[in-house]
Amino acid sequence: MSQGYDRGAVESFGRWREFSAGMWAWILHKFTGWILVGYLFTHIAVLSTATGGETMYTTTLQGLEELLIVRFLEIGLLAVAVFHILNGIRLLFVDLGLGLTAQDRSFYASLVLTAAITVASIPTFLGGAL
Repeated sequence: MSQGYDRGAVESFGRWREFSAGMWAWILHKFTGWILVGYLFTHIAVLSTATGGETMYTTTLQGLEELLIVRFLEIGLLAVAVFHILNGIRLLFVDLGLGLTAQDRSFYASLVLTAAITVASIPTFLGGAL
């Protein structure tokens, strides 16, 4: 008969509190990557429905831009893309051996810069909608 194995904190759902900045950077980078892949397929699917010529394409895009929810989703997409890009650049520098001792600070800097760019772009995305 087999004996049970105590896995300890592996199955503990409170374990996320112990994650360091590097683990959060990895999780967010993977998550934003999957969101961007999902957006790519959604984007292709929506635009492929507008194949009835230039007027159909323009009508489809104008119809989507009139929806307030689409504008908010575009703001979210911008935040996801900006974070993914900045974190990717951060990882590139880490892989090159630059900033190895400042990984936490560079991760937090990428979060702050992402927030600043996203907040600064809100008037552009919502202009004329409200």
